[in-house]
Amino acid sequence: MINDTPEQNPDQSPEQNPDTPATDAASENGDQHEDQVEQTAGQTIDLNIEDILDPVSTLQAERDELKDQMLRAVAEADNTRRRAERDVAQARKYGHTGFARDLISVVENLSRAVEALPEQRDDLDETMKNLVIGVEMISREMASILERHGITRILPMGEKFDHNKHQAMFEVPTNDAEPGVVVQVAQSGWMLHDRLLSPAMVGVAKAADPASGDNNAADKTNESSE
Repeated sequence: MINDTPEQNPDQSPEQNPDTPATDAASENGDQHEDQVEQTAGQTIDLNIEDILDPVSTLQAERDELKDQMLRAVAEADNTRRRAERDVAQARKYGHTGFARDLISVVENLSRAVEALPEQRDDLDETMKNLVIGVEMISREMASILERHGITRILPMGEKFDHNKHQAMFEVPTNDAEPGVVVQVAQSGWMLHDRLLSPAMVGVAKAADPASGDNNAADKTNESSE
């Protein structure tokens, strides 16, 4: 019996259609493969750029933040140093303000004692002379110490009244001085460098009453004529 079925090539797949051109199939598969490769390559490039740029941007941001913090810390340290230097200078200059205020009352009493000392001392015995000389020496030494520590006396006689340094206790009607000028000093004031310790108690000149001035002139004329 003759078999009309054509012999099958063992290398040929049974599903392969011998009528389909192999070249077209291979070309189509190749195009699809190239498209997939291009898409995959593009995605890979994008991911790689992001992976590279993101850490750089993060590091730059951290660098800028740390630089800003460092500059702020340096500025704050410099301000703290300046404040400390200013506080130390102020403490050295005005640290003894309370002591100076307590001391000036003693100095005022000592000054009154010196003013009360007799000018003529020939009649005094040796003990009293030594006592007077000792009080004067103490007064001069005290004045030198006060000046060395920046404590100075305010004696505004003949000066224009200054409410920052003087305290007006009374007014003196007079034509011998301009109104507002200190004509009497009841108690001297004191300064610690440029800071007021106690104001000077003063009497301030004011314009005299014209009527009283005319009466005084008339009285003087009458007295001279008599």
